[in-house]
Amino acid sequence: MPRGRLRVYLGSAPGVGKTFAMLGEGRRGLERGRDVVVGLVETHGRPRTAELLHGMEVIPRRSMPHRGTRFTELDVDAIIDRRPKTVLIDELAHTNVPGSRNAKRWQDIEEILDAGIDVVSTVNIQHLESVNDVVQAITGVPQRETVPDEVVRRAEQVELVDMSPEALLSRMAHGNVYPPEKIDAALSNYFRVGNLTALRELALLWVAGKVDDQLDRYRADHGIAGTWETRERVVVALTGGPEGDTLVRRAARIAARTKGADLMALHVTTGDGLTGADPASLARQRTLVESIGGTYHQVVGEDIPRALLDFARGVNATQLVLGASRRGRFAQLFSRGVGVTTTALSGSIDVHMITHEEISRGRRRPSSSRAALTRTRRLAGWGMSVLGLPALTTALYGLRDALALPSQILMFLGLVIGVALVGGLWPALAAAIGGFLLLNYYFTHPYRTLIISDPEVLLSLIVFVLVAVAVSAIVDLAARRTREAARASAEAEALSTLAGHVLRGEAALPSLLARLRETFGLASVTLLERIQAPGPDDQGDPQAWRILATAGGAPCTNPSAADTDVIIDEHLTLAVRGRLLDAADRRVLEAFAAEAAVALRQERLREEVEQAKPLAEADKMRTALLAAVSHDLRTPLASAKAAVESLRSIEIRWSDADREELLATAEESLIKLNRLVENLLDMSRMQAGVLGLTLQPVALEEIVPRAIDDLGPMSERVEADISLELPEIIADPALLERILVNLMSNAVRYSAPQEKVLVTASSHGDHVEVRVVDHGPGIPPEAYDRVFMPFQRLGDRDNHTGVGLGLALSRGLAEAMGGTLVPEETPGGGLTMILTLPISSRAVVA
Repeated sequence: MPRGRLRVYLGSAPGVGKTFAMLGEGRRGLERGRDVVVGLVETHGRPRTAELLHGMEVIPRRSMPHRGTRFTELDVDAIIDRRPKTVLIDELAHTNVPGSRNAKRWQDIEEILDAGIDVVSTVNIQHLESVNDVVQAITGVPQRETVPDEVVRRAEQVELVDMSPEALLSRMAHGNVYPPEKIDAALSNYFRVGNLTALRELALLWVAGKVDDQLDRYRADHGIAGTWETRERVVVALTGGPEGDTLVRRAARIAARTKGADLMALHVTTGDGLTGADPASLARQRTLVESIGGTYHQVVGEDIPRALLDFARGVNATQLVLGASRRGRFAQLFSRGVGVTTTALSGSIDVHMITHEEISRGRRRPSSSRAALTRTRRLAGWGMSVLGLPALTTALYGLRDALALPSQILMFLGLVIGVALVGGLWPALAAAIGGFLLLNYYFTHPYRTLIISDPEVLLSLIVFVLVAVAVSAIVDLAARRTREAARASAEAEALSTLAGHVLRGEAALPSLLARLRETFGLASVTLLERIQAPGPDDQGDPQAWRILATAGGAPCTNPSAADTDVIIDEHLTLAVRGRLLDAADRRVLEAFAAEAAVALRQERLREEVEQAKPLAEADKMRTALLAAVSHDLRTPLASAKAAVESLRSIEIRWSDADREELLATAEESLIKLNRLVENLLDMSRMQAGVLGLTLQPVALEEIVPRAIDDLGPMSERVEADISLELPEIIADPALLERILVNLMSNAVRYSAPQEKVLVTASSHGDHVEVRVVDHGPGIPPEAYDRVFMPFQRLGDRDNHTGVGLGLALSRGLAEAMGGTLVPEETPGGGLTMILTLPISSRAVVA
């Protein structure tokens, strides 16, 4: 059975018209004779959206009980049994009621698609997993209902439903998005022009990425290799040379000329992996590319120009940035070079050849390849050449009549190869020339002269020299490659150690420097930072530098005191002491130095984040406070004002019962307002650390009744069972009363009207537990910690029952008095808040 197709309407914000567009498509399908049904649609009380449902078949929802309340969810089985051609299902990211077959609605939709039914759904940009943290940073509202991006990317069609922020705000003002009573809260909490503009840009960029993927897939399916300039993409080729920084910055400027252009850096490695590229320079250039918003890539290819162009065409690049060749003119006579070849083959891709300071210096080979063999082996090779030739000549001279010249030539050739294996190219060349002269002098007619009478003998000796030189060169090259491979393996192992250090999260500078000291067997490693602006003579001045981190013995106090130093930037230098490092080791040292700089930046960023956290929390609380109190202050004020104005009215004659009811309403509203203001003030004092405490022995049987009386009309729904035998506890009487009022009012608010809240207390060792028990809907265990967050009702929570300070304040006050406040499930359903406070020492003595 073919899988159904998914179509998604992606909105930039709530209220832009996703559901309206989905229903419009459904109605058009019905008019064309297509079997379309509504699986689940949320109208949110919008009359124009509800009108589109008239005349459409709606699959009944499935009813699910949860904590004493019934909820309705999508009925997947009913839809599959009905088998329509297309089903409309709203809110792709919705979380199902606990106990459902699937945790998320998008998983329900996957089942329907597997049954061969097409689905049309909706989702807002803030619910996509990849942008969830970005949306929270923009709006300050966490989105707990998310859908994986891959689910939406797999959709056959994704259509953006867009609307300008001004148009959306106008819709809200006319009551087309939210009911009038919710408009002010929505405007202050979420729907601001800045927020909506940022969300709109996120949605546009996400859809643009989806379109890019579809375009790449289309070009691959149809074998289109040419470049389609739908978007500027600049690729800069890096060799690891010193000119790389210049090329990256020039490419970044080229990309910056077009808004939204992509920057990609590419390094091509040959198949043998021995390209001579400096890994430290590549690491530094990679960091530079990523710091300016680009990406770094590495590919393997024997033909560098074709590898560059294959990559550029594969990513649909429009411009390619190359450095001008550093090769000399003589080398350019034999090969056009990478730049010229790439330009000739580039086709529609623009190629920029960038000049740089390194052109005049020529191309430098890595120093490690100039000394492939150790000094001992080179001396041994020269020794074999100087001593071996006379010894072999003496041995063969006695057999001159028994051995023919070809055999003698082979013997000398074997000696030359042995010298090449031991000492490398130059001792082998000397042995080849010496062997030629000795063969001519002692073993060819006329003997003991350098004259050769037979042309064939002359040809044999010339071939001997050529073969000896060729074999020596090959053997020397193999030895060099072996040494380079061993060096590369050692560097790779060191860099692997460095990578493992990073991946394991050991980013602390002392740990990194200690790992560097162990790797190279150094006495000490020190990271120095320049204190003031660079000066001409500050390299040896200890007062101009400060030690950021060190490992090992006595640290270096300035770069001049080090055996080897690596300049990371104009302010940072890595100084090592213990031994001089050669150029090959220095490359790895530079990689460690670059990572040390990264670790330092991360450490300082963490410190800045820690310093900014209190400010961010304070700002977050201030923002939430301003957003929340606009409704919560207005509600009791409006109620009290309405009651007082009614009582003062001379146009209406109120009965005594009506007058009492209005007075009770005003009193209850003012009590709520007073409690809210007190909670806000106490929370502010706690955040500022200036909340005053007066701890003293307190009797619960005195505090609990006073707290119940403070509830006003709600006190009739609270029962207390406090034993007179309980010991006294240590607490602030006023703050303890505040805690109990908050807990009891919260419990009454969430309990059914016929249910009463029970307050009990019991002694356990050195503390007393006060339990406030309700039989309301309760909360899931995973939300226990979340209910103690200030302003926890904001965002996706109900904002009509208060700003959510009560429990947060109660826990803070309890902990300030040395106690705890934890939730627990009430047997049979509901929530029990357990307040634990220490027993008075006077009671313990008694």
